[in-house]
Amino acid sequence: MNTYNNSNFLNRIGLGSVDIGYILAALAALVLILIILLIVQMSKIGKLNKRLDRFFNGKDAESLEEEIASLFEDNKFLKTSAEKNKKDIRTLYKQLETAYQKMGLIKYDAFNQMGGQLSFSLALLDENNNGFILNSVHSTEGSYSYTKEIRNGECAIELGKEEAEALAIAMGE
Repeated sequence: MNTYNNSNFLNRIGLGSVDIGYILAALAALVLILIILLIVQMSKIGKLNKRLDRFFNGKDAESLEEEIASLFEDNKFLKTSAEKNKKDIRTLYKQLETAYQKMGLIKYDAFNQMGGQLSFSLALLDENNNGFILNSVHSTEGSYSYTKEIRNGECAIELGKEEAEALAIAMGE
């Protein structure tokens, strides 16, 4: 062991037997790492300053504050509009439940001698399968039309073959 490199300070902290060259090398490595970290941080700060300069370009504190306040007002307006739109959409859906959405049409010859399929059965139903069947029968003496009410996909009056077909088509069966 070299007593020339020993110092009272190193002896007091328990490193009296360690060569001072190792300590200096470790300190040099630590300083190098800190310099690298400092360069990295300075680079990040430079990038952040560029972004801030771009953000504040041509703006002073008052105009920036006004712009932020304007954005908050726009946000409130958009929220109010969105709520109104949701309410309007719910109203429209409620109204559409009772609008005729489903249709079934069957054309047929009521009497074999006629031809041309001039008679028809038309079923119109809403979302809940409520509506009516319009039946028009064409003959040589004239044309006769009548309706039958449909509730929940069923009719209280017996349906003819063509009427039942039109109802099945309207209900998607």
